[in-house]
Amino acid sequence: MTHADMILETKGLTRQFNGFTAVNGIDLRVRRGTIHALIGPNGAGKTTCFNLLTKFLTPSSGQIFFDGHEITKAAPAAIARSGVIRSFQISAVFPCLTPVENVTIALQRPLGVSFRFWKSSAMLIRLRERALELLDEVGLAPYADVKTVELSYGHKRALEIATTLAMDPVLMLLDEPTQGMGHEDVDRVTALIRKVSSGRTILMVEHNMKMVSSIADTITVLQRGEVLAEGDYASVSANPKVKEAYMGTENELLAH
Repeated sequence: MTHADMILETKGLTRQFNGFTAVNGIDLRVRRGTIHALIGPNGAGKTTCFNLLTKFLTPSSGQIFFDGHEITKAAPAAIARSGVIRSFQISAVFPCLTPVENVTIALQRPLGVSFRFWKSSAMLIRLRERALELLDEVGLAPYADVKTVELSYGHKRALEIATTLAMDPVLMLLDEPTQGMGHEDVDRVTALIRKVSSGRTILMVEHNMKMVSSIADTITVLQRGEVLAEGDYASVSANPKVKEAYMGTENELLAH
């Protein structure tokens, strides 16, 4: 496997908070065109890792490379412009606007037209058409003009994925996309992620092991800020160290 296959790499990624090491020397390698899951017990450092990758936190030490270029010192906006887009849980959408309005706003960011779009009706029509295409892609076309606040929880998560897609991500970072969902919504969002992963790379933090087992090409298990194991689901779930880490917390790992 060559470096060219890697869309995202970290070397010795470390973050300390007042003497506590939340992430300790992580070497992460995310292969282009795959779905890569970060899992681990609570407090394992998964969210801190995400925050470091998107530069909401600055690493104490270590390096981050995206598409062969070092981005360790890049600003969050520059990282987003390069195509690393993080999906924020629901809070990223405006509840009083409709899904089509939410996606239209997200579409403007890469275009750099900000909120001036209403000056051109032709631009507005184009943006709305693209927004409707994205809503259709995530199964929300019938709800395009409903107030977002009225959508079900699962549909809100689908809208969140649509707004992330609107920013044309090369690498999508999904933070617990199935959190708080019932089985039906989990299955729907799993199928949706599989669908939108075509031609993209996805890195996700996820607790639902059944979902991870069905969708992830590679799984990195974190524990106490360090990589405990890595591989496909079969090898990771059979790893004695992983079983021990999950004992008493989430026997879910062993149940599937």
